[in-house]
Amino acid sequence: MTSLPPAAELSADEASRIALRAQGFLGAPDRRGGVRGVLRHLGAVQLDTISVLARSHELVPYARLGAVGRATVEEAYWSGGHSFEYWSHAACVLPVEEWPHFAFRRRAYRSRPHWGHELPDGAYEQVIKQLRAEGPLTATDLGGAKNKGEWWDWSASKIAVERALMYGEVVCTERRGWKRVYDLAERAIPDTLLHDDLDDAECLRRLVRLAGQSLGVGTRADIADYHRLKAEEFDAVVADSGLVPVTVQGWSKPAWADPAALATVPRGRHRTTLLSPFDSLVWERARTERIFGFAHRLEAYVPKPKRIHGYFAMPLLAGGRLVGRVDPAREGRTLVARQVSLASPKAVEPMAQALLEAAAWVGCDAVRVERAATPGEAAALTAALAG
Repeated sequence: MTSLPPAAELSADEASRIALRAQGFLGAPDRRGGVRGVLRHLGAVQLDTISVLARSHELVPYARLGAVGRATVEEAYWSGGHSFEYWSHAACVLPVEEWPHFAFRRRAYRSRPHWGHELPDGAYEQVIKQLRAEGPLTATDLGGAKNKGEWWDWSASKIAVERALMYGEVVCTERRGWKRVYDLAERAIPDTLLHDDLDDAECLRRLVRLAGQSLGVGTRADIADYHRLKAEEFDAVVADSGLVPVTVQGWSKPAWADPAALATVPRGRHRTTLLSPFDSLVWERARTERIFGFAHRLEAYVPKPKRIHGYFAMPLLAGGRLVGRVDPAREGRTLVARQVSLASPKAVEPMAQALLEAAAWVGCDAVRVERAATPGEAAALTAALAG
């Protein structure tokens, strides 16, 4: 196979294709690896409370594999001890084999001089004692997650178990009804992985290398942001991470690439799919604009009158480009495209295809277009859906 030049100067198109392949959107999907293969490949899948078509951690494997069953997704994440939840890019599902490489973050949490919540004397010890005696429990099982105040008014047991989670004494290996299920790390993490033996530099080297592999190519900010590392942490280890410096035409800042990503020219079929706003292909706004020329912003937390594209606008990926977005909703067995924006008339057919596939995946048998940028765009999309 043809190779890209070593320590290459990449064109913008080469960089975007490398990024798409690294994220699992170019070439045949790894169906044998399934959902767990997607998780290992990405290194982290972000969790979020918002559920429109489905929750974000379900949308991520769907976008890469197609209509994998939603129960299959949950089982892949939460059964068999293959993963755990921890703070990476945000709250993320992570492969269990990466537990040792977050030792640096657990140590940092333990050394914090103060916390946002006061912890009553004895509450931490009581939570550990209860988990040891009763096995995996939710915050409700531990005595309730909240006091009677606002949503952030956590109970003493919730404060204690979350602190134990951050310290690494407790681990979340399952979400049940969207509640974290907590267990003692000594029970949930395999003995060979249950240690904090790696020093900070070794942890950071591993996470920088993993982020580079998952992105294919990225700037310092791109790679550091993947697992929310500090810029100076990236600087300290990148020379020993195995990533190689490259330049990308049109990028104003230096970049690094995974050597394996440079070894062969990215080829294969492009996915056509809707993306969660929390998908790792697009979760860093500056990178998304730089690679795809696509300004993407989650507007769920923007006041409704100020929204431009809608509450949970999902970018449309087709032909290796981001060519539109749709704000979806569900009404019974109808998927409603509340608001559609397309880059050009050529995006009508891919949007129709993506909407029909997503509708079938979530058990809808009809799609209705509520609003588009122009009446003509809405009519064209409605006709394509009917066709």
